[in-house]
Amino acid sequence: MRRDATLDCEVIVTGAGPVGLSLALELGQQGVRCTVLEAQAREGLAPRAKTTNVRSRELMRRWGIAGQLAAQAPFGIDFPSNVVFATSLLGKELARFENAFSCSPVRDERFSEHAQWVPQYKVEKVLRAAALATGNVTLIHPARLVDFTQDPETVTATFETNAPGTTKTLRGRFLVGADGARSTVRDKLQIAMHGQSPLGQHRAYIFRSPGLQQRHALGDAIMFWMVQAKAPSTIAPLDKGDLWTFGLPRAIADNAEPVELIRAAVGADIPVDLLSVDDWTAHQLIAERYRDRRVFLVGDACHLHPPFGGHGMNMGIGDAVDLGWKLAACIKGWGGPALLDSYDIERRQVHQRVVDEAVANHRLLSSSYFSPLLDQAGLEADAIRATTREAILTGKAPEFKSLGVVIGYHYEASPVIVRDRADTAPRVPRPHYEPSARPGCRAPHLWLTDGKARGASLFDHFASDRLTLLMTRPDTADRAADWCQAATSIGVPLAIITPQAPALRDLFGADFVLIRPDHHVGWRGNDFAAGCRALARVAGHSPTTQ
Repeated sequence: MRRDATLDCEVIVTGAGPVGLSLALELGQQGVRCTVLEAQAREGLAPRAKTTNVRSRELMRRWGIAGQLAAQAPFGIDFPSNVVFATSLLGKELARFENAFSCSPVRDERFSEHAQWVPQYKVEKVLRAAALATGNVTLIHPARLVDFTQDPETVTATFETNAPGTTKTLRGRFLVGADGARSTVRDKLQIAMHGQSPLGQHRAYIFRSPGLQQRHALGDAIMFWMVQAKAPSTIAPLDKGDLWTFGLPRAIADNAEPVELIRAAVGADIPVDLLSVDDWTAHQLIAERYRDRRVFLVGDACHLHPPFGGHGMNMGIGDAVDLGWKLAACIKGWGGPALLDSYDIERRQVHQRVVDEAVANHRLLSSSYFSPLLDQAGLEADAIRATTREAILTGKAPEFKSLGVVIGYHYEASPVIVRDRADTAPRVPRPHYEPSARPGCRAPHLWLTDGKARGASLFDHFASDRLTLLMTRPDTADRAADWCQAATSIGVPLAIITPQAPALRDLFGADFVLIRPDHHVGWRGNDFAAGCRALARVAGHSPTTQ
């Protein structure tokens, strides 16, 4: 990679939340100089996201930080990830989802890393440390983006620091707006958001109540849904020190004192120390475009949806990796123009599906299941509870058992994916996941050895800074030199792996598979000549121009 001495960095990122930090980490680990501007003090207890899902944890394993994040689990990585519905915390249990979001740390054949229930501020702490440790990432705080300009080769950003009216500039090859729902970058580009807003108004609290976990008999869980008339809500343990979160519709919160509502949700006159309150609005919005020449949008800057299902931060981390490896490839010189064009096309497909799922989840709140007899005794009440239980288990399964959404997505229309002949997109039953090696899918996972240590997962052997050729049959290994020569001739770096696993050929359905740095299948087949053409296309080049 040739460095331009006139540039302050290669990529300017606005926003040091989990999405901006993920992008910085992705770029930094690939040797790309990156400067992150953050206007706000990202401190305090506000939990924001609390679920780091399977896909995000796989990407963190890829960065080498899954263990560091696991160490941040407030109650230990083995804390049960159950979701319980009840009439109150001290009331009658109505329904239960065990191992919600696939957080159990047991080894699972479908993925390399389980999900984790952990407050966003702890996720940011791990990402920030890892990004800065690369030596290629600079964080400037406070720094508020004021404006930017771009020409065919560079972007110049103007920002303010502590001194009002005093501005500084940064010059880089690209600018990425990871600056959230009120994105300055999006506003400056005059990019509209399309969809519906508001879908609902909500209020979230953080409170401390000593001994609350020991007072109820519902067992350990990451979330409790209170199905009742006075305080239809969610209540959840947040962190050590008896910290809890409490959330409900704003229309209810506006008509009662918060301590009164919390006590109603618990079902007892408990001590409550309110620490924070936050109003938030549910949206169903997607930006009309994610790119303007050398400027891109990621995360909440280009898609907004209700948090039910835990997709928001995680979808943004996926954006960061998709865009990050492509930016790095282009900056290093081996990525073609179609790579950056593919970012909007690929991620928009994912965003639309996830937004639809989150909106559907938002339609079924605690109040959807209320009946006055739920906490009463008698045969009629028993029958209503049984009916309610089935309704909850059916209606909320897509929210808490969503692996098909989390890792079953498919980049069907991407210009840098070479589809099988007569290929159709995998039909993933909602919400179940069915592994598929069709081009565009996340590669099927396979454990190669016992245990879960680094190297045990097939994914551990995929390169993160170049394409990987997976040879699924040992008797094709003699073609490795031919593949290396073909890749070298078009200037595309290629890692070649030949794992000793008899199941690989059947799992992937081809002798040769091109795996992208983000674990997605770019092409599969048995023909070397077809593979050479695919190599150019997956790298973002037209085969006819090589």
